[in-house]
Amino acid sequence: MPSVVTSPPRELQHLNMDMEDKKRRLIRGRNCRLRCRWLQAASTEGFCFEEMSQWSHSLETLLSSKYGTNIFQAFLKSEFSDENIEFWQVCEDYKKIKSSFRMSSRAKKIFKRYIQAEAPREINIDHKTRELIRWNIKAPTTVCFDDAQRIVHGLMERDSYPRFLKSDIYQALMDSTPETGKM
Repeated sequence: MPSVVTSPPRELQHLNMDMEDKKRRLIRGRNCRLRCRWLQAASTEGFCFEEMSQWSHSLETLLSSKYGTNIFQAFLKSEFSDENIEFWQVCEDYKKIKSSFRMSSRAKKIFKRYIQAEAPREINIDHKTRELIRWNIKAPTTVCFDDAQRIVHGLMERDSYPRFLKSDIYQALMDSTPETGKM
């Protein structure tokens, strides 16, 4: 993803140098490759301490942030459970489809990738929900994956999200971002 790099004002350059120094120390620590991947996904350019600290308020707040979603996805990937956030995002995009032909085609793809038994990115849902979706995609609507999306959201909220907030990556990001505006 290309990004615009601009030089900060001189009075802020020392903050950037401090941040870079913290990043270097973090990278030298244990789990170097994983932390490097997280820092690349996070690239703290473009968001601030206030935004990141709000991520701890709720999973919805985290998911409403482009950066938060990307960092959370990198965290889930490190835990081999990124199919949950991936499915959640696919469902959000699916709900925006207007064409019934496109909706039908996309519903079948989502079902094959995430819902059916032994799917390549199978999500953890009960048999009843799986069968309801199998029935729903015969005449798909914008809400045919809502039950599965609600289950996945609940799993992330109860399990992955609390671990993310306690993770080294979230703590490192909070430590490496200038606390401008924080009293």
